[in-house]
Amino acid sequence: MSFSRAERPWLLPYNHKLRNLLSISLRNLSLDPKLATRSRGKTIDDDALPQTLNSPAKLVALREQQTIGHSRSSTDLRADSAHASPEGSEVFEEAEHNASISGARQKQRPKSMALTSPTKRPELGRTKRRSTMEWATATPQKRQQRLEAVTRGRMADVFFSLHVDGIAEPVYVSETVEKTMNPTFRSIDWSLCGPAITRSDRLVLRLWVQGSKADDWLQLVQLAIELGGLQYLGKNLDHVDRSLPRNSIILHFTDGVYTTKGASLSDFIPATAHFELAQSSTQRPTLSSSFDALLRLSKLDDSIQDALAARDQLARDLEDILRTNKAALTERDQVAEAEDRLKTIDFAKRTVQKQLEKARKQSEERRVSLETRRSLMTSDAAARQSKWQDVNEAKPELPAWKEHNSALESTIQSQRRRICEDLQKCYPIQPVPGKTLAFSIRELHLPNSEQLDSEPPEVVSAALGHIAHTLQLMAFYLSQSLPYPVMPRGSTSTVYDPVSILKSNTTSNSQAAEDKLRLYPLFSKGVPRFRYEYGVFLLNENIRVLLENTFGLKVLDIRQTLPNLKYLLYVATAGEGELPGRKMGGIRGLTRPRVHERVGSHDSASSTLSGLTLLGNGKAKGAVDRLREISGAGPGQK
Repeated sequence: MSFSRAERPWLLPYNHKLRNLLSISLRNLSLDPKLATRSRGKTIDDDALPQTLNSPAKLVALREQQTIGHSRSSTDLRADSAHASPEGSEVFEEAEHNASISGARQKQRPKSMALTSPTKRPELGRTKRRSTMEWATATPQKRQQRLEAVTRGRMADVFFSLHVDGIAEPVYVSETVEKTMNPTFRSIDWSLCGPAITRSDRLVLRLWVQGSKADDWLQLVQLAIELGGLQYLGKNLDHVDRSLPRNSIILHFTDGVYTTKGASLSDFIPATAHFELAQSSTQRPTLSSSFDALLRLSKLDDSIQDALAARDQLARDLEDILRTNKAALTERDQVAEAEDRLKTIDFAKRTVQKQLEKARKQSEERRVSLETRRSLMTSDAAARQSKWQDVNEAKPELPAWKEHNSALESTIQSQRRRICEDLQKCYPIQPVPGKTLAFSIRELHLPNSEQLDSEPPEVVSAALGHIAHTLQLMAFYLSQSLPYPVMPRGSTSTVYDPVSILKSNTTSNSQAAEDKLRLYPLFSKGVPRFRYEYGVFLLNENIRVLLENTFGLKVLDIRQTLPNLKYLLYVATAGEGELPGRKMGGIRGLTRPRVHERVGSHDSASSTLSGLTLLGNGKAKGAVDRLREISGAGPGQK
């Protein structure tokens, strides 16, 4: 490695203080204290083989050719040979000892003697080499498991502590970096330490680790470091292009990274890190700080230290004052707390008073409400008692009223049958010969809704007018209102739609305009076609509603207007017994002979009216008596 002049450290060795230390890193963590060491220039596996001993004959051969042989395996065989063959290890040690003695004697003997009397080489059994290709046929899963096991065995939780002479406790304890081999710790904060610590140039570093299989923390390294004797590595670790030794401790300063002096890092120290101080005397001297600047800096440092001491003294004085007046301050705090408590109690009191007043008002309102309810319940009980008495008194008459009601219902049903029969006579609906489901009303053929154009429009509109009149009369006598009221006017009849939601383009919002828009014609001349067809649809809907609501019958096809109306009249006239006759004598003027009537005479009109409203003795009849007479009850009946 080569470093330029700009990459040299800024700080001189005697300027290295704890305040310049930024952080600490550890590289290549190893938990094994007994590390295999080897000398440079030999492979790690061939060093341990018995057949590679330095015998006298081999030393002669090695002098002639200083080469390094290729490694014959991929692992260290030192431990394997020691465990596999104890006798071989003893022979190995004895051979090494003999080789060293023979080498010494070889130097003392003359050359001729060394050549004529060769030393006998030790007879050693050849150690069986173990196979190191066990991963060649392993599956990827097995290789991954072995790799994870090796990695997990070398990882550990790490933290360090810094100690200074004269202080029992550590001045700094780092955070714990979990499961790592190359931990880089956070920056060190020296703001809480005094000048006695930050100006120190010596420290003790203790490194603590906890392996994956260990339960307790172990101290891995305890290193006394003198900051002035550190070796410079570069601006950062990126400048180191070789792998660092195991358990390498890296110290980060403001001008770069340093490490402790040791043989293990001698190959990684840049050649330019050792400054040639001897040559500096021959070179031109460089400018430095003047005496006045250093004096001002010293005075400024003294002023800062005096200010810090004054601050500490003021803090101690304030602490003493507070400690002396602790009782008074405590009483003042207690008074303030008592005042706050009184304010809280007063606020709670006012709140409770408001709640109490509100509760009283609610109680009074409820009391008045209860009194009102009691009076209503008393009056209701009296009314119920009176009604109960009336019910008890009317119980004997209940069977008679039930019979009378049944008779009235039977009479009403019979009269409805008679009226519907009369409607059939007024508007006879007859089938058209030769056509299926084709009917005519008053000899006017009305086709189904989808074939209205097969007949003249005058015939169709007249037939629809007859149907509208029939529906209006049936709805009146059956006491069933039509959802779409009809206005029978012969061939110009209309039907009204009160429920549909209309969308009109006109801006008028008057009721008359809306009623006109909801009125649909039952004739096709002079009106839009869709309004005429919709009016016929509403007429058919009226027939369907009368059948379903009055008689509970379903309509298969509402487009068949006359068949459905014929079916409605047929069901309405169906019943037991003969049809009752029309009551005669309800209006006496209708039964008198008309021979004495004078057409256009005012006296005849008055005499006819007198026959309608006078009794036999000449007294006027009441409306109630007249209604009872029509219904068949006598004047004295209820």
